[in-house]
Amino acid sequence: MNVLQLMSLGPVIPVIALEEAAQAVPLARALVAGGVRVLEVTLRTTAGLAAIRAIAQDVPEAIVGVGTVTRPEQFAAARDAGARFAVTPGLTVALIDAARDSGLPLLPGVMTPSEVIAAHAAGFFQLKLFPAQQAGGLGMLAALHGPFPDALFCPTGGVTPENAPEFLAQPNVVCVGGSWLTPKAALAANDWDTITALASRAAALPRAGYGIERTPAAV
Repeated sequence: MNVLQLMSLGPVIPVIALEEAAQAVPLARALVAGGVRVLEVTLRTTAGLAAIRAIAQDVPEAIVGVGTVTRPEQFAAARDAGARFAVTPGLTVALIDAARDSGLPLLPGVMTPSEVIAAHAAGFFQLKLFPAQQAGGLGMLAALHGPFPDALFCPTGGVTPENAPEFLAQPNVVCVGGSWLTPKAALAANDWDTITALASRAAALPRAGYGIERTPAAV
């Protein structure tokens, strides 16, 4: 799958940071049970690669990717662990080269118009606006849509269940990223039912702006 196809599979991509790799499989199963298949497991913790490997091996229904990639060598390591896509908080020439060498589809992070231009020059038109709220949130997305009508975004950072519908109503937003699907209290309690319920509500969020009818399957 390419990045746009992955983004189109659901309105929310959970941003997952696990302290215990043993939780990866039941967590992934809980999310998939709620209708959320595309999972971003970040490298913010030392359990990240092991969690990706476990999900890739034991939860084939999930499409697991690696997030918070900040060093070139992390691409190959994540690919070898079973990641099927990568997400970065920013973009550099070294990261671009490593992503291409790894073969992983990349959703790169941008925050400013100059970074959007640089991403476009490198061939990236599906982008993560990060950190979305600090970058200007809805106002920034509206402002970017004029000069960059071909840029499509996954805003991440400060997106919540309450404001996600507003983000998803923007014409240049395909999906959003959020950590609210995996709250720390639910993880600490191994409360998979709560996570499945959160995933079900997230999967049902309407994409009023970009529109599901404009996903790659329909074009």
